[in-house]
Amino acid sequence: MHLNLREEILAEHSKAQAAKIVQWIGTSQKRMDELVHLFTTDEYRVVQRAAWPIGIIGQSQPQLLKKHLPVFVSLLRKPGVHNAVRRNITRALQHISIPEELKGDVMDCCFEFISNPKEATAVKAFSLTVLQNLSQEFPEILPEIVTIIETRWEHESAAFKSRARKMMKEK
Repeated sequence: MHLNLREEILAEHSKAQAAKIVQWIGTSQKRMDELVHLFTTDEYRVVQRAAWPIGIIGQSQPQLLKKHLPVFVSLLRKPGVHNAVRRNITRALQHISIPEELKGDVMDCCFEFISNPKEATAVKAFSLTVLQNLSQEFPEILPEIVTIIETRWEHESAAFKSRARKMMKEK
C-alpha cells in the first residue's frame, strides 16, 4: 500500500488516523524514519499530528524508535516545542531501554517536567514512570522523586497522584 504520509497526517487528527499510520509503518524502519523526519520538521501541525503515532509505536514497536532517541531527547529540551511532542516522547520512553549516553539527559528532562507546575498532566505522569524505570538502575534518584511528589502533591492531578501512589508502593 502506497501512502503519502504527510497528506495522511494532515488529513485528520483522530485515533483511527493515528492507528492507520501505525499500521502502515508496521515493522518498517524506512517508514518509521519517514515519520520521524516529518515529526522533526518545523511545520507545527505536521509535528503535532505525527506525535501521536510515535507515542503508539513507542509502546508496540519500541525498537523502531531506538536510532532516533538522541533527536527525541533534544526535542524534549527544545523551548516552545508543542505539548504533543513532549507527551508522546515521554509516553514512548516508558517502554524503551534508554541508551547509557542518554540516561542523564532523560532523567534531567523528566525531573524538570514533574517539578514544573505548568507542565501537562500526561507529560508528568509518563515522566514519573520513566524515572521509576531508571530508578531500577539508579536507586539514588528515588529520594529526589519522593521529595518532588510530596512537594507537588496537593497541586497535582489525579493522574499524577495515581502514578505516584503506584510508584511509592513498588519502590
